Amino acid sequence: MELEAVADGGPATAAEATLTPTGVVRVEKVRGRSAVTRCFAKYPLKIIVPSKVGPASSGAVWLYVLTYGGGIVSGDKISCAVTVGDGCMAAMTTQASTKVYKAVGSKCSEQVLEATVGKDALLAVIPDPVTCFSTARYYQKQVFHVSGDSNLVIVDWFTSGRYESGEKWDFNSYKSVNHILLEEYQPLFIDSVLLEQGSNCTIAERMQEYNVVAMVVLSGPKLKQIQDQMQDEVKNMMSVQLRPPTSGGGRYAARPQAVQPQRPPLVASCSPFGRTGTGMVARIVAVSTESVYTFLRRHLAALEPFLGVAPYSSS
Repeated sequence: MELEAVADGGPATAAEATLTPTGVVRVEKVRGRSAVTRCFAKYPLKIIVPSKVGPASSGAVWLYVLTYGGGIVSGDKISCAVTVGDGCMAAMTTQASTKVYKAVGSKCSEQVLEATVGKDALLAVIPDPVTCFSTARYYQKQVFHVSGDSNLVIVDWFTSGRYESGEKWDFNSYKSVNHILLEEYQPLFIDSVLLEQGSNCTIAERMQEYNVVAMVVLSGPKLKQIQDQMQDEVKNMMSVQLRPPTSGGGRYAARPQAVQPQRPPLVASCSPFGRTGTGMVARIVAVSTESVYTFLRRHLAALEPFLGVAPYSSS
């Protein structure tokens, strides 16, 4: 059993009590700054809390969520409960992609995160992608409890596998569920992604040349400017990439041959959610992992004043 305790903050909160977790983290205000007051993890989960990430003035807590062996073994069930108190700021990330190893029989690897984000608080869940090996079965669920002025960033993404080694969309199944709930469990955002091998059409046939699928969720008043900027930039980028080719030549030029349109290496779209456009979701598919890292670096760089370091700046 692995136990890492920064401090014992007393009895568990409601979010922590709803699970039988392999990890528990609580962030609260201590002397006016965000601080980890409880941190517990047991095998196969490990949580590292660096003493400092970025300038001390940022005041954000960073949590690195790891697994022993660098991946999730078939049949592993990992659950984590996180509470970010009122006015606090925290970021959850990883040190590398989360590897999901080959399934043994019909066993599925599972990860569950349940988080509560307090009033005027910010939680950024910004991991590296999930990479499922051949025959792997993976299930992930993330539930976020927020108030009207909570702020939340979610990056949820996965790759086709070890595609550079020729292993492409060869896992058996992948499912990711994300729920954002307001007070009294009123749904604000519900999303589910499911990919599984079919008898008539494989995942690889459906995904064609694309190797990465990503979703970015931004919600809360602190993030409104970042939302607006991302929507504008994505709209401009895609209007250029998806513009049909125009033929050159004058009035008497020969009729041009039909040109087969090429799919862009990265496709993105944005849409608001919530009654007053409180949140925004961006969806991305791309040929390469690096192109998505570049997208995330560019569009989440404005989080640096909150977190002390721009997300994915060292990826």
